[in-house]
Amino acid sequence: MSQTVPPFTELLSRCRHSAVHLETRDVYGVADEDADFAAWRAGRRHSRENREEWWNDFHASVAEAVERGVRVRRARVVSEPLSEYIRYEHACTFQNVMAGEEVRWLPRRMASDLLLPGNDLWLFDTDLIRFGLFSGDGAFVGHTLSDDPVLIKRVSEAFENIWTRALPHDRYLT
Repeated sequence: MSQTVPPFTELLSRCRHSAVHLETRDVYGVADEDADFAAWRAGRRHSRENREEWWNDFHASVAEAVERGVRVRRARVVSEPLSEYIRYEHACTFQNVMAGEEVRWLPRRMASDLLLPGNDLWLFDTDLIRFGLFSGDGAFVGHTLSDDPVLIKRVSEAFENIWTRALPHDRYLT
């Protein structure tokens, strides 16, 4: 594991073929999202038509990667009934889709027989994993990297098993 983790945009810019993101938590306490989450809770909804109000560097880097031919996929394993935070994420996922991501949702009850990684992660070109580490209440703690081929194979297989079973975003209704 590496102690120096480059920014996500740098890792994605190096990507040539595939970037996959696995999310398994029901609550995230990410400070960058606090204001948007609070606004959503108060009833504000972003609109597809008003992209300038929500488009950011993350969306731009994903769109650029997709334009280069990188397939970007995100799978979310979620408990049902959905937490308030996951309902918020679902409402905002059109943004990821508009940037070029493919997004699928897997209810946790349908994942009982699958082996899941213990942490959220990004897998870049099946040669580098960036794990996202979170506290019990969802606060971001840090990232670690791994280029261990055995671990990468396990993570890749786990993601593909989840992806195969998960429902596309437009078919997963909250």
